[in-house]
Amino acid sequence: MTIGSSMSSGYCSLDEDLEDCFFTAKTSFFRSAPNKVPAKNVTQTVEEEKPEPPTIQEIKEKIEKYNAKVTNCLLMKLNDDGTYTGFIKVHLKLRRPVTVPAGIRPQSIYDALKEVNLADMTDKRTSFYLPLDAIKQLHISSTTTVSEVIQGLLKKFMVVDNPQKFALFKEMRKDGQVLFQKLPLTEYPLYLRLLAGPDTDVLSFVLKENETGEVEWDAFSIPELQNFLMILDKEEKDKIQQVQRKYEKFKQRLQQTLKEARGKPG
Repeated sequence: MTIGSSMSSGYCSLDEDLEDCFFTAKTSFFRSAPNKVPAKNVTQTVEEEKPEPPTIQEIKEKIEKYNAKVTNCLLMKLNDDGTYTGFIKVHLKLRRPVTVPAGIRPQSIYDALKEVNLADMTDKRTSFYLPLDAIKQLHISSTTTVSEVIQGLLKKFMVVDNPQKFALFKEMRKDGQVLFQKLPLTEYPLYLRLLAGPDTDVLSFVLKENETGEVEWDAFSIPELQNFLMILDKEEKDKIQQVQRKYEKFKQRLQQTLKEARGKPG
């Protein structure tokens, strides 16, 4: 599996496939309180029934239809053995910091070709936020599973966290809502891409934290936990300042209203 990258405010334009994108990362790592108003983003965990595997002829026809809709060079290619290769784009929407080796140089083309794992060169670790909504392009096979996609993405960024902390979701739009469905580790993303077509507005892939309800603190390293404490302290101070500013404005308005009322003739 080979990995490329791209940049966009949402989805990448076709001529920006080899550039990284950077966005402001959010600091909060807790879920927001539930709202009474129905949220526009809905996560579905219901398993879908899988149809019978398609024949090679059916795959060939689907690939031809898919490639006919592609407006760039990112085509799917059918191999003689019935497998096929193609491209998918994965949005990284991680709210928590990730753990990476400390003091390691960026990966070179040589490292990528020789599959050199730079993370093995040091035991020192540090944590930081990946760019929110970064997009990575992957060249994968029809036999590449969700588990392998996750591991490939983590290796690209030299993330040493346990892959079980992350999950791959498919994002769909329906009736004005954005729906997220967590994909099983054994699912084949390229087949889903083939069925949906090349339009990322119909289907896209998102890497997120593997939310299991309660936070499993034991799964985090000491640097991560220390970062969480720093984040909590910063968020607490920010919230206090927000509340103070809010009530200071109310106080000023009330004082102004009282002043105007006293100035009017009885």
